[in-house]
Amino acid sequence: MNSPVNGSRNRLMAALSRADRDLLTPCLETIGLDARQILEAPSAPIAHVYFVESGLVSVVGTTVPDHRIEVGMVGYEGMTGLSVVLGDDCSANETLVQSAGSAMRLSAKSLRQMMAASPSLTATLLRYVHVFMVQGSQTALANGRGRLDERLARWLLMWHDRVREDDLVITHEFLSVLLGVRRQGVTVTLHDLEGKGLIRSTRSHVRIIDREGLQTAANGFYGIPEAEYDRAIGYATRRALPVRLTSL
Repeated sequence: MNSPVNGSRNRLMAALSRADRDLLTPCLETIGLDARQILEAPSAPIAHVYFVESGLVSVVGTTVPDHRIEVGMVGYEGMTGLSVVLGDDCSANETLVQSAGSAMRLSAKSLRQMMAASPSLTATLLRYVHVFMVQGSQTALANGRGRLDERLARWLLMWHDRVREDDLVITHEFLSVLLGVRRQGVTVTLHDLEGKGLIRSTRSHVRIIDREGLQTAANGFYGIPEAEYDRAIGYATRRALPVRLTSL
């Protein structure tokens, strides 16, 4: 396999010890991620895990006949395949690429072997699983108690953290799937946030204008998983630089 380029942008990989990175590197392959690409399907064996370098991956809960909602997201701060880290080989959820990018791919078999060989690698990956569980619990809290404008503001902030660009490419239809609401509700709420000067929205793009304002709009539903990542892993998921004030 091709080794990843030096200076990987994946923050979980950067948090590993040099010995653990050296252990993983020979088996890693840098690949592109295409929008809507399925990385994991419910109840199907997980062949590979992905350490995301750019783009955005959604973990979507599904039921029969066709109920869908996003339950978690992964960007450059993390990895997919947490069931493998926990000793299983299947996921109950669908994992798909929401925004195209790149990742370092590793076979599930290789990851199991390396975790067996390195307690420190296992410990770091388990801390990331903990952080992802915190994200999931906060998503459940937001979905159950938050208004749609608060939930949408939180979601935009989390995407902004991971994509690290002010322009987000997303359709209102896909947003409705991720938030578990009707498309009309998403459109109305985007217009509301735009009216407050926080974003600029078109049919398939959202531009972040006022990040601090979005954090206020999220009304406390954003920040706990991000702080827990900083505490447990040691690398911030949030943008280090202030957001530019721009217009479409």
